[in-house]
Amino acid sequence: MTTTVIIIIFLAIFATSLHNARGATMEPCLESMKTASLPDLPYAYDALEPAISEEIMRLHHQKHHQTYVTQYNKALNSLRSAMADGDHSSVVKLQSLIKFNGGGHVNHAIFWKNLAPVHEGGGKPPHEPLSSAIDAHFGSLEGLIQKMNAEGAAVQGSGWVWFGLDRELKRLVVETTANQDPLVTKGSHLVPLIGIDVWEHAYYPQYKNARAEYLKNIWTVINWKYASDVFEKHTRDLDIN
Repeated sequence: MTTTVIIIIFLAIFATSLHNARGATMEPCLESMKTASLPDLPYAYDALEPAISEEIMRLHHQKHHQTYVTQYNKALNSLRSAMADGDHSSVVKLQSLIKFNGGGHVNHAIFWKNLAPVHEGGGKPPHEPLSSAIDAHFGSLEGLIQKMNAEGAAVQGSGWVWFGLDRELKRLVVETTANQDPLVTKGSHLVPLIGIDVWEHAYYPQYKNARAEYLKNIWTVINWKYASDVFEKHTRDLDIN
């Protein structure tokens, strides 16, 4: 089995298990996998203003994310049929659709959790031990933000900029991915802490072509508590600092 196929199947499993309320692990077989569904936002559509407008949030969530979910489910059903029929040609053709739409679903499910209204802690700096780790690897929180903004602004076309944990190297990293590729496509040892969507649909209705301004303002609603909790969960057995 090729690395690409492994990543595709991983995305399929991950995307359909995001909303398992009890957190049970699903068996890694297509027959047992449920279809993906659009998650509810944990805040109102206008709760992130003025950083992100209500108009953008509605379009981004109801239209763009919903489209990824719909197309992913269609591709997954087609994959089930193709595998049952032993149609290897169709299995190969469906890989790109599953990666793109499954990745879009996975990425956006993380993205909504990465944001929070100011009155609910959005923009509040991360707590320990993540804050000390950021200082150790980037000099300061401002140093990390500047690097994220520069990397995000430099993404050609559409993609994502990520702040993550490299469990293999035991360090914090900033990475970018193209299109809807999740961070995991760069290595299963990478854990996303913060992901920022730099597709135009994430900012254009409000910021036009000023991606840098969007990146500057989004930090006022970044949910550092979420990032801190994920970091702590994945570093209990690691010495990061």
